[in-house]
Amino acid sequence: MRYRKLAALLCLAGCNTAYAAPEGTMPAGSMEMRQVFDTLQLPDAPDRYFSGSGMPGPDYWQNRADYTIHARIDPLTHRLTGEETVTYTNNSPDSLDELWVQLDQNIYRPRSRASFANPERHAHTTDGAVIEQVTLIRNGHETLLQPRVNDTRMQLALPDPLPHGQKVQVRIRWHHTIPGTWGGRTAVSSAKDGDIYEVAQWYPRMSVYDARRGWDTLPYLGQEFYLDYGDFDYTVTVPWNFTVVGSGALLNPADVLTPTERARLAQAAHSDRTVLIRTAQDVTDPASHVARNGEKTWHFRMENTRDVSFAASPAFMWDAARMDLPALKPAPGMPPTPRLAMSVYPREGQGAQAWDRSTEYVKHAIEYFSSQWYAYPWPNAVNVGGHGAGMEYPGIVFDGWQDRDAMLFWITTHELGHDWFPMIVGSNERRNAFMDEGFNTFIDAYASQHFNNGEYAPKKDPEFAPRTGRPADDIIPVLTDPQAPPLMLTSELVPEKYRHPVSYFKSAYGLMLLREQILGPERFDAAFRRYIQVWAYRHPAPSDFFRFMNSETGEDLGWFWRGWYFENWWPDYALTDLSAINNDPHQGMQVGVRSKGRLMLPVVLRLDYADGTHADQIIPTESWHLTDHITVNFPAGPAVLKATLDPDHALPEPDRTDNSRTMP
Repeated sequence: MRYRKLAALLCLAGCNTAYAAPEGTMPAGSMEMRQVFDTLQLPDAPDRYFSGSGMPGPDYWQNRADYTIHARIDPLTHRLTGEETVTYTNNSPDSLDELWVQLDQNIYRPRSRASFANPERHAHTTDGAVIEQVTLIRNGHETLLQPRVNDTRMQLALPDPLPHGQKVQVRIRWHHTIPGTWGGRTAVSSAKDGDIYEVAQWYPRMSVYDARRGWDTLPYLGQEFYLDYGDFDYTVTVPWNFTVVGSGALLNPADVLTPTERARLAQAAHSDRTVLIRTAQDVTDPASHVARNGEKTWHFRMENTRDVSFAASPAFMWDAARMDLPALKPAPGMPPTPRLAMSVYPREGQGAQAWDRSTEYVKHAIEYFSSQWYAYPWPNAVNVGGHGAGMEYPGIVFDGWQDRDAMLFWITTHELGHDWFPMIVGSNERRNAFMDEGFNTFIDAYASQHFNNGEYAPKKDPEFAPRTGRPADDIIPVLTDPQAPPLMLTSELVPEKYRHPVSYFKSAYGLMLLREQILGPERFDAAFRRYIQVWAYRHPAPSDFFRFMNSETGEDLGWFWRGWYFENWWPDYALTDLSAINNDPHQGMQVGVRSKGRLMLPVVLRLDYADGTHADQIIPTESWHLTDHITVNFPAGPAVLKATLDPDHALPEPDRTDNSRTMP
């Protein structure tokens, strides 16, 4: 790492270091270098919608989807029955004669496309999303629409085209059976005090219509999502003894919470320490509910979000603490209220190093990411201890009640980090997993260093540096595996074997190399914060990110994007000579360095002196534009013991056998 204090002087006597290519004709490596450094053609050309600077273009547009949803859960059948009204705004320059809707629950139908693409995930089936009725609402009247359902997509032909700038309202009635734990990201699991419902992908969701593809209608095969933004107002009706937490703010606490629970929430709103809202004793005490029979309806609202999710159970303990963020209005016309970090989990999840600390981790993640990158925009943040999906939704994440110690911290921080990628920066997860998982894993790694003086640092889990916690070493098997896919491969084509090593780890480490080895934290952090700000609640593609970082940092990083993202290249440097200039130490020292790799990361060359000091020189990327061999001159100084390339093992270099040379 170059941006830190050195053990001795950076370079003695001013170190007017010279770079000299070998004399004579251009070396054989020059053609190879031309391929490495030639102009990189990015997948998407700039236009009036997406500018050459990586910023949204002057005519950038984005459609909007607002939802009002009412849902009810029948615990006897695990059936969710729902009705939604979608208000869809066409901001595109096109007139739309149809709408496309995602029916993600159809992934569980027999013979779904996903059952063939990923058969190991779909041993059980349901009827999927059963569409009962679809109507178009105009002037208070409803007109039946005849949906055309194909796998996980529903096409709605409009009787009249929807012009630019106009809105349309569609009402959809449906039901589906919530799958068991085999549902993965949406499931019912059992605890000793009752079932836990983790409910996601639970309502028909509008597909994205954008300037790149029109309707983006990839079938859902079990990976991730791509959604537009809007306001959500939703209710969930459940049995009287259920506790519900969801994305956004609870609007009717007086209807569903006891005075004791409300008083504890008020206490938590002013407490940096975790306050129990529902205790272990409350879970088994019928008197801890506002009703003893029938049903309760929980009302939530979340604004400017791409999705909502919720969890419900009679088994939930519940705790909370305040987040050190400005108060926020839960809904228009309501006064600002403090924002809470919260956790719900069954009694089995209790423990001093288990879910007793979950809210502490939630609070840290939201506050740290807010101060470091971009302010968290929503009312609350909830961690759910359920069957262990390890899955994220705006303002709420689903983790495992059995998680504990470092793993609970890492999974909580990672899933909440997704509130920034892709919940705030709305990249297309279905196509570009590295912009979702990798960007998030990158910010997670620094959160591990920041929390409680590095209590859980370094991050070392299946997502990042899984063997040793040292990314430069742990990434080597990925880089040198000829079967490993490049980061730019579309998400659905990445085999499960490589999903974590490539989409998570390699992507995250690429940003770490960019921050620590190429740009330095000051330049990188300013550019990355600006990227988040500019693309918040919008849809950037990889080309936008690459162009933005080039423009914002003042660097042509095409060589890095090509080597790390489009290819699986790595650096490989070697020392070829260490000697006195003209055999006279008083004239200084010369060090021959050769590049044998294709990723020309800046590399530190260190001379160690007999008096215990050393001098460092960074060899910049441009050194290799026309040659694969250079000579670096150091001024005269104390007697030299040895020269070393990358002495701190900061670079992912597979072969280090020729990185050091001692004086003859």
